[in-house]
Order: sequence, then structure tokens, then C-alpha cells
Amino acid sequence: MSQEAPETKPQRAALMPLAQQRSEFLRNCRARIQPGDIGLPEPQRRRTRGLRREDVAALSGVSLAWYTWLEQGREIRVSDDVLERICNTFRLNEDERTYLFTLVQNRPPRPATEDTPEIEPALVRLIDNLDVPAVLCNLRWDVLHWNRLQSALYRDYSKLAPSRRNLIEVLFDQAVDTKVSAEFEQTALRVLAKLRVDYSRSGNDPKFESLIRRMEADSPLFRRIWRTPEINVRSYGVHRFTHAVYGSLAFEHTSYFPEGHPTQRLVMCLPHDAVTRTALATERAKQL
Repeated sequence: MSQEAPETKPQRAALMPLAQQRSEFLRNCRARIQPGDIGLPEPQRRRTRGLRREDVAALSGVSLAWYTWLEQGREIRVSDDVLERICNTFRLNEDERTYLFTLVQNRPPRPATEDTPEIEPALVRLIDNLDVPAVLCNLRWDVLHWNRLQSALYRDYSKLAPSRRNLIEVLFDQAVDTKVSAEFEQTALRVLAKLRVDYSRSGNDPKFESLIRRMEADSPLFRRIWRTPEINVRSYGVHRFTHAVYGSLAFEHTSYFPEGHPTQRLVMCLPHDAVTRTALATERAKQL
């Protein structure tokens, strides 16, 4: 009689509660939608409320047997497209959609691309009240919001046309390839290694594709670095530059995806040396 490898049984046991959660969640989703809510006739003399499994299967474009297996928590392969159809059938909100993807695929769904992403008022208040330069951007590195310290010490994005408020374009607009310093090139390498990761997460975003094509055409430096294989998922790095008033400054960048906003990155700039701390303190005092 064949025997399972020792590690298999614990792995299966660990999956059981997750499969149970999936089963209960899908059953609850079925129960809360009445046939009449989506234009189906109400069944006569039925004891349980909500959609039947065959209703869900038909509306989602899958077989009854396949959906039954999914709801029972069986280990089956589920594509993004099919899971999205089930989300639509159940009219899931974004939190519920993320929860179902995590239960089924052990990962959140791919971020949806948005032309005009909505910025939570709480995020705006957070950025405006931070005592360091801060900016909010999307996966394409388009600037969505920034605070007054960012304008004073880095760049006032209100002076740029909305279509030009992109951190990648701003960075490489500063570079003339024949005069690029070794330090600038290291910054560019680090930035594009991170952009490459965001590009992989963006799906088929036509605006991201357009940005890459435009940058490859306009910047030989971008084109050369973009074709290297480096990736970087780390969210920090030191940026040095010359300020018109304060001279040489150095800020350490750290970034986070606010919870519930997988396509929006909050970048904060922390002073890296004494000169930069003094400049930041001066600007804070001006804004009191």
C-alpha cells in the first residue's frame, strides 16, 4: 500500500478551514440574492431563500457540477475570468471580491486599472497632515496628491499639467544621457527595477503600455535600463539632489500601499542628514 509523504497530511489539514470558509461564504452569497432581484422567477414552495446552485452556474457561465465542487471547497483550478464572473453574479463589493480571490487563489485579485482613481478623503487628510514631504501615486507612478512640504522641498506638481504629473517622466526629463552621473544612474536603476514590478501587476493597462513606449522613444537612458533584468520590491532608497535655496539635500524614500488601495502608493520622504533635517524644520516653521 502506498504511503503519503509526511508533509502532505499537515498541508491538507491546514487547507480544511480555508475550504470551509470558502464554502460558507459562497453559500451566504447565494442566500442573500433573491431570484426576483435579478429577473428570475421565484420558485414555488421552496423552503430555502436565495439563488440555487444551478442559477449561479448559469449566470456565471460554468457547469453546475463545477460550481458545486467550488462551493464544496474541493481543490480545483479557477481562472481569474471565471472568478470575476462569479463575483459579478453575487454583486460583490471590492472587499468581498478580494476576500473571495484570497480564499480561492490564495492572493488578492489583480488591481483594476482606473483612469480617474478615487482618493479616499482620509488619505488626503493623512498626506496633508504629515510633517515630511509625501506624495500619493498609482502603479504607473502618476501623481494623484501631494502635500505642501513636497511642493516646497521637491516639486510643486500644481505647476505641471495633469498629463505631465508622472514621477518617471519627471525623473528622466532631468537626465541628459551624455552627462548622467554614476549616482543618478544608480537611482534610475533602482526606480526602474521597482517600476518593472508595478508593470507586472498592472495587467493590460494601455496607459502603462503607452508610458513605456513613450519613455523608450524619448530617453536612451530609460531604454537601456528598462531592458535590463533587475527587479526590486523594496520600498526605500536615498535620493540626493540640489535645492535652489538649501543646496544639497538627501531624503530617504519609503513607501506603502494603504490598506484597501492596492493601486495607490504613499511615498514619504525622510531627511537623511543634518542639512536636510534643518531645511525640513525651516519649511515646517513657515507652514505653521
